[in-house]
Amino acid sequence: MFKARYYKTDGSKGRARPLPVSLFDGVVNEAVLHQVVKAYLANQRQGTAAAKNRSAVAGGSRKPWRQKGTGRARQGTIRAVQWTGGGRAFPPIPHSWRQRIPRKVKALARRSAFNARAEAERVVLVDAFDYDAPRTSRIRDYLAGIELGGRKVLVLTHGTNEVVYRSARNLQEVEVRAFGTESVYDILWADTVVIEREALDALEAEEPKAAAEKAAPVVAEAEPEQVEAPEAEEAAEPETAVEADSEEEADDA
Repeated sequence: MFKARYYKTDGSKGRARPLPVSLFDGVVNEAVLHQVVKAYLANQRQGTAAAKNRSAVAGGSRKPWRQKGTGRARQGTIRAVQWTGGGRAFPPIPHSWRQRIPRKVKALARRSAFNARAEAERVVLVDAFDYDAPRTSRIRDYLAGIELGGRKVLVLTHGTNEVVYRSARNLQEVEVRAFGTESVYDILWADTVVIEREALDALEAEEPKAAAEKAAPVVAEAEPEQVEAPEAEEAAEPETAVEADSEEEADDA
């Protein structure tokens, strides 16, 4: 189990705190990290680069000089790629660079990134930033007081904290994200990851609920019983001709 340094609101150092095993399980898959970071950077590309080929450049519809007899190399158009002002060979065409990563691969890469920082003792726990108003100097001095000044730091807050975000907005070496919204690239970009203790406490509180929901058996809905319709009473059999004649003779007597 990994442990992380813990600092209080005033910057004083507390005892090291254990990190939740569900997120910091010790697995570092470098191949998955490379795949996810590569996809992340590819998805940042706009894909709008474009240039004209020889058919898209205006002009050059006629042959500049005749084929033979001039002593010069034969040319078919002044818009060929070797001409100044001509088209470009194999120009870039606008298209999407987007790559899709499966959900489980993203989760594995996120855990691997956190584990890589925890192995190097670059995960720090702090109390919640209770800032009333944005103040860049306050968060800068706090990070310097916990020996993180001048380093690239990723601050993960418990939920969206606009005040902390605006406080660190002018610091090029500090990025602020809500815990759970950070990307693998953000974690690996930072030298040290600073996490609010409340964020991990909320994560540990959600684990039993998720495990209970996952282990709960699925009860199949019982099909309604079909009530059989009562059998129709059998119709009375018609009297035979012999029984009818015997009854008539009895009446005559």
